[in-house]
Amino acid sequence: MTSFEKIKQEIIADINKRFEDKILEKTNADLLKKLINNSDNTHEALSIAALGTTYKRTGFHFDKRIEKMKDDIKYFKKSEKLSFKTCDDTITHKLIIGDNYDALLNLQIEYRGKIDVIYIDPPYGKDRMGEFAATNYDNAITRDNLLSMLYPRLVLAKQLLSDTGLIFCSIDDKNHAYVKGLFDDIFSEANFVNSFVWQKNSSVKTEKDKFTINTEYILLYSKTKNLNLNDVYKELAESTKKTYSKNDNDGRGYYTTISLQKPRDPGPETTYDYIDNNGKKWPCPAKGWRMKRSEIKKLENDGRLYLKGKTLRVKDYWDERANDGKRADTLWNDIAENSVGSSELKSILMGMYFDNPKPTELIKRCLSIATKDAIVLDFFAGSGTTGQAVLELNESEGQRQFILVTSNEITETTPSGIVKDVTSKRLKRIMTGSCYDGTDDFKWLDKNKPLGNNLDVYDIFRVANFEATTGKTPFDVIDETLYGQPALNINDKIKWVCENFEGTQRTIENDTDYKSRIEGEA
Repeated sequence: MTSFEKIKQEIIADINKRFEDKILEKTNADLLKKLINNSDNTHEALSIAALGTTYKRTGFHFDKRIEKMKDDIKYFKKSEKLSFKTCDDTITHKLIIGDNYDALLNLQIEYRGKIDVIYIDPPYGKDRMGEFAATNYDNAITRDNLLSMLYPRLVLAKQLLSDTGLIFCSIDDKNHAYVKGLFDDIFSEANFVNSFVWQKNSSVKTEKDKFTINTEYILLYSKTKNLNLNDVYKELAESTKKTYSKNDNDGRGYYTTISLQKPRDPGPETTYDYIDNNGKKWPCPAKGWRMKRSEIKKLENDGRLYLKGKTLRVKDYWDERANDGKRADTLWNDIAENSVGSSELKSILMGMYFDNPKPTELIKRCLSIATKDAIVLDFFAGSGTTGQAVLELNESEGQRQFILVTSNEITETTPSGIVKDVTSKRLKRIMTGSCYDGTDDFKWLDKNKPLGNNLDVYDIFRVANFEATTGKTPFDVIDETLYGQPALNINDKIKWVCENFEGTQRTIENDTDYKSRIEGEA
């Protein structure tokens, strides 16, 4: 089965799910499936599927914009100039330069169903769409364009995720509702996990006719219900830390006390009067105890109950805490603010080349929720903060691998392109301790050591699907080893390319066309 056929199957499965959830009418679903089955390429199939994104129950709707496409094959080519190796026996990460739509299609070949966590920070509006706007939408940036741009990329991203995979998406308050609606449609409302609120700054600046906006959102969705979230922790408030002031001098150290009363729903096994070892009766609380009688007795026998006056509580020892903080909730007001992201980047590059990069700690919080050995994808990678977050987390635990995708957009501050002036330089400096030109005079090194690992950098090249010149055909220029394949013989190579790359010839030219072409070349 070709890569395209696999993509079509997943799209049709999603349409069937929308019908089961009563989002699509049967006749509309059947028509979409028929059109998708007869589509010629992934882009066409995704464009047809997008017609079914009108959200019947909530009124979610956007006018779909079709991207301009060219009839050729896009493929990865390794940049030997930007790639580097620090050690043979270590993790090799990837940086892909080019349109993330093409990158996501190419990643299907090796990573379909293998990505553990995705973090994206997509452009929110006109000033952040960059070259994509001019290329695809003639700079007419509207919310329809944002959603139209995201739709096919999220569908492809979903197919890259493993069954236990998670996807995080940063978004501002203006677009939060609409982007969440799109995620609900693609990933299903049932797979919505949380919407985190991040305090991006503590500005007291007043704004005319409205209140100051100090927050952004991070959406979290899973691919399936088969997810596993790691606990992450916020630092305890000083007032809470001070409650650990009691000490029985029994070697267990300082402790505070926690209520044994159940917050709600009393049950028969937790509704009783407790008799302590001295015969004192402790009347049952109105909503019962948090534990069975035997469990409380076990705590008392181990000296872990606090029994004084009218107080029956359990001791919580500071030295026995699994973590110095408390389990994080959906309000993230304990993480570095947006200005820190700019300072981090400046300390590495010794200048400002990128607007509003996210702080590393924010992305580390997201990645910490997922598996410690995750393959991490960011297809709006920008300055490469996600890559730095992965490397820093691996310093303490885990063997995460990152795959970053970003365009090499040229701006006034990045005349050679964002990748060459910012992303690749940032990664080279923090991973090896020096830049490509050998310089090592950046402030980041004053407080940090190189983080190590290897980096493979890929450009996205194009080749005409009808190219027949020896050495320039798709079968000559596409390197299968960049896709996790061993080197193939020519027959297997032809089969592999035709199965995995769209735009390849699907029919053999007839005799008339052949003679006409040969006579024209003579």
